Order: sequence, then structure tokens, then C-alpha cells
Amino acid sequence: MSVHELKRPLAVEWPAERLENLPKALEQLHHWAQITPLHTALRHKRQGQWYAWRWIDVLRDVERLADGLRQQGFNEQSRLALSGAFEPNLLLLALAAQTVGGQVLTLADDLEPEAVQQQLWRIRPSHSYVQGRQKRHWASANVVDFVQLLGPTDPAQHLARWWQPAGETALWSEEGTHWQGGLAVLLEQWLNTGHSLAFPENLASAQRDRREVAPTGLLLSAERLQHLADEIESRLAPHGTWRRRLCDWAIAHPQSGLRRLLKNRVRKLLGFQRLAYIWQPLKATSSPVWLAEFKRDIA
Repeated sequence: MSVHELKRPLAVEWPAERLENLPKALEQLHHWAQITPLHTALRHKRQGQWYAWRWIDVLRDVERLADGLRQQGFNEQSRLALSGAFEPNLLLLALAAQTVGGQVLTLADDLEPEAVQQQLWRIRPSHSYVQGRQKRHWASANVVDFVQLLGPTDPAQHLARWWQPAGETALWSEEGTHWQGGLAVLLEQWLNTGHSLAFPENLASAQRDRREVAPTGLLLSAERLQHLADEIESRLAPHGTWRRRLCDWAIAHPQSGLRRLLKNRVRKLLGFQRLAYIWQPLKATSSPVWLAEFKRDIA
């Protein structure tokens, strides 16, 4: 399937409704683990090194996590709340909870402590998974330990040595549960296509890590796309200068060699030299100027 054939996101209420179509997601996971078991499914940079999960690894980890959840009392009536950056652990837990039959909820990862407590009181999760320093605000939410759920494993088995991304179709996300409906978008686009899905080590290193992956598809919120547009704007010459007028002229003339030179420079700077697809909701009414330019090139 081509990256141009990626479909629309799932509809998810925010922040505490159950994710839709996860049973279908499990069917798709089994499908890819059966027909392309050794192809890369996930990539994530951790402590400066890239780690990779094959489709068969993803399926095995989901099954092990599901067993771990059951041992901690998770069942069909349970609710798992997820909060944090999107990365393999969070996705695997979402699929594991659905394997057991419980509900999967997301809570924005940028809430103030008081707001966290209010939301937890409202949604009343039986179990929760949260990253980093946020954990101290979730003491009453039965926070699960990913490593304990997964059981004994050797992290080095996922270490990606001598990896060259040139021949790999890779979707890219640098988001978290603050993106309303974002988890549903990632699961659907990733599992519908069977393409690899990659994540940066953290938001601060996202641009550097993105250049290393050189993704072929972007799964980003409107806010993050605008952030990238602002980043490009900050690197251009100030308005009113002759250099900025030259840039604006080049962009306005599609056949200009200078225009191609500028856009190629921007592509390489942002890690978009292989970019072939940018996800956007169907109801989106406008795009940042740079995004509209990229979409025209892709088309």
C-alpha cells in the first residue's frame, strides 16, 4: 500500500472515551506479524541509540504485557489510562489492554497537577501508565510498571546496529497524549499500512532524530505542524530585507532553480528529503504555507 493511501483517523472523544476500532487493530497486528514478521514495525531512540521492534516482536510483547496486566487484576471491566509521549511502550500497552478486553483512555500529558487530579477523579481508571516526573501526581491511579509487566527481557535485542534508513518506508511522530485523538491516528495509520513507525528520544532532540530517520510520512497534529512552520520562518531572512524578498520571489515561481534549491535545503534541514505523505484531518481548512508547498510537491 502506498503512503498516499493512508486513511482518515478514528473518531475519539477527549480525553476519557474508549478508543474505537482497537479490535480491528489487533487483527491487523496479527496480520503483519504473520506475513512480514521480520520487517521493522517500530523505531525509538533511547539514550542516543536507535532501537527497533520487528512485527513479530511487537506481537510477542503485546501478548506478554496482556498476561502481565491480567496478573495485576486487569480484566474486561478495567480501565487503563495512558499519559505521556507517544513511543513503543505506550502503544504496546494500549494494544495489550485491548487484548484483555478492557478500556483504553488517554489523558493529556501537559496538564497541571490539580487538573490531573480532577481528570483522574472523573475517569476513575483502574490502572494507569504515565512517564517521567508526572508519576508523583498519579499516586492514587494504580500506576503500572512497564518492565514488571513485560517480564525478563534483554533490551539489547532491539538495538539497531548499522541501520541505514534509505530503503525503509517510515512514518514519523513526535507527539504525546496532549494531541487530542492522536493515539487513534497513530494506531490506524501504522496498522493499516504495515509501515515502520519511528519516534524521537524526546521533543528537544526531535529535529536531529528526524534527520537521521528521514521519514516518508508525517503523523503530526496541526499545532506541531505550525511549530515546524514557525521554525522555518525563524530561519529565513527578516521581512523587508532583500534576502527575504528573494526567498519570497523564489517560492512564488515554481520553475525557478533557486526555489528548488531553497526547498531542498529546507527539506534536508528538517529531515524531509524522503517525505511523500503528510497526514491531516479531512476537515482541515488551512495549512501553514510551507506545508501547502510540500503537499504540492508530493502531489
